[in-house]
Amino acid sequence: MDQIYKQLESQGIGRGLLKDLETFREKYPVPDKAANRLLRPVIPYFGGEILEMSIAALLQGENLLLSGSKATGKNVLAENLAWVFQRPLYNVSFHVNTDSSSLIGTDTFVAQEVRFREGPVYQCAVNGGFGILDEINMAKNDAAAVLHATLDFRRMIDVPGYDRIFLHDATRFIATMNYGYAGTRELNEALVSRFMVIDMPDITEEILGRILQETFPQMNKKATEVFSGLFLDLQLKAKNSEISTKPLDLRGLLAAIRMMQSGVAPEKALAMGLVNKSFDVFEKEIVQDVVSTRIPADWTQGDIF
Repeated sequence: MDQIYKQLESQGIGRGLLKDLETFREKYPVPDKAANRLLRPVIPYFGGEILEMSIAALLQGENLLLSGSKATGKNVLAENLAWVFQRPLYNVSFHVNTDSSSLIGTDTFVAQEVRFREGPVYQCAVNGGFGILDEINMAKNDAAAVLHATLDFRRMIDVPGYDRIFLHDATRFIATMNYGYAGTRELNEALVSRFMVIDMPDITEEILGRILQETFPQMNKKATEVFSGLFLDLQLKAKNSEISTKPLDLRGLLAAIRMMQSGVAPEKALAMGLVNKSFDVFEKEIVQDVVSTRIPADWTQGDIF
C-alpha cells in the first residue's frame, strides 16, 4: 500500500487528500466474499490533476463520468481509482441487449427452486464496490431507468418482486463514454446531473513515455521515443480525420511490443497490433506509411530492449 501512496505523491497529490483516502480505506474494509474483485491495474494512470479531481470527488460520495476520445485512458483511470481506494471492481459494458435484469439481476432455478441471481449493479451496491459503467451512452431506456434510480441521491434500488436495497456507503460508479461510436446517443440531462464530469485530455508524449517505461522497464530510451512518436503521429492523424480511431489503439501497441519481446519482428508485430486494425485498404496504407517512417526496417529485438 505504501507504493500506492508514493506513486500518488510523485504525481503531486496533496498529503491532505492522501490522508482522507487512507481514512476511507480503514473505514470500509473489503468484505471477504468480494476480496477476489480487488484487481491491480495492468497499466498505471499518469496524470496528477485528473487523479486529484477524481479522488476528491469520490471521497465526497460523487459518481464520475469520464468523457473523451479513444486512447485517453478512461478505463485505465477507472481501474486505478478502484485499486487506490481498495474497492472490489464490477464491470458493466453497455450494448443493445443490456437491460434492467442484466444490471440488477433476475430469477433463476437452483436445486429446483426459484432464486434471485444478483447482477453486477446489485453486487456492487451491497458490497461497497466501484462499478465501471463502460460506454454508458449506449444504454437503452430500460437500462438507463435503473441507472437513474441507482445514482440518485437516495442511493437505493427497488428490486422488482423482492425488496428495496440501499447502496453501501463506499459504493461509487464511474461511467465512461466516447462520442461518435456506432450505437451511441446523447445522455439525457437527468442522468448527466448524477455525475461529476471529467473531460479526459489526449495522451501526451511525456505520459506515453512513462507508461512504456513502467510497462517495459528494459526498453531503451531511443525505442521509447520512437514508439511514443508513432502513437502520437496516429493520434494527430485521427484528430485531423485523416484516419479513423481504429488503428489508434494503445492496447494494441503494448501487445505488439510484448510480441517483440518474444522475438517477433517489429514490423510484423505492429501490423498485428495497429495496422491491421483498419479494414479499409486506403487507411491501412496510411497507417503502414506512418509505421515505416518511424520504425527502421532493420530493427530487431536487440534494438529495442
